Amino acid sequence: MQKQQFEHFAPVIRALTAAELNGAPSLNEKLLVARESNLDVCYAPFEYVNPTARVVIVGITPGRTQMLNAIKEARRQLDKGANSFEALKAAKQTGAFSGAMRPNLVGMLNGIGLNRWLGIASCDALFGPSAHLVQTASVLRNPVFVGGGNYNGTPNMTKHPLLQQHLLTHFGEDVKALSEAVFIPLGNKVAEAMHFLAERGLLNPDRILDGLPHPSGANAERIAYFLGKKNRDALSSKTNPEKLDKAKSLIIGRVLALA
Repeated sequence: MQKQQFEHFAPVIRALTAAELNGAPSLNEKLLVARESNLDVCYAPFEYVNPTARVVIVGITPGRTQMLNAIKEARRQLDKGANSFEALKAAKQTGAFSGAMRPNLVGMLNGIGLNRWLGIASCDALFGPSAHLVQTASVLRNPVFVGGGNYNGTPNMTKHPLLQQHLLTHFGEDVKALSEAVFIPLGNKVAEAMHFLAERGLLNPDRILDGLPHPSGANAERIAYFLGKKNRDALSSKTNPEKLDKAKSLIIGRVLALA
């Protein structure tokens, strides 16, 4: 686990004002890691890696809400005298895939049989008693903001020099510590970044279980079809059932092959 960034930024986190802990504009300046044009990369305490994880759920980059929650938790831990490891672990686990996104994610993970491979009744346990089996991660570990807003995949991280460097340096390092885990990318742009790493020999492509619809509520129809809760003839023109059927068949086959 890389702790150098945390040890550099811990004094900064300890000194943040109440307004900055709630997202005041000066927060980005104090936690700035890199800037290029209208793109800012800011530090957030997400270095913790769970060495016992068998599955890694991978998003694109922490959003501002995740960043603030993690910083507040790290500050709380530091204020009570926690060491770096304890502070980073607590910050990482705060709010992982909370809210409406979690039931969608759990339903799809169960739908592809991941719970059976892990030996648990439901993947909902990954966010409770079976948390030791999961690692949550982002291909861009530090929050990225474009024009002040959350990064959504543009510019392309596999082609943009600064973002590519962060992808290879940080997530590439995390991957080495999770060599026995399987990786579930959330969204096409995350999957593209992971295959980019696989092409460079940093990740076994057989461990990438891509094809799940993103668990966001914006994908409600695609998720419902993927889970068999909506019939093909009831789908809108925005949903491609053939593509979803193919993706589901492939990912189920990969999970079965793990056993």
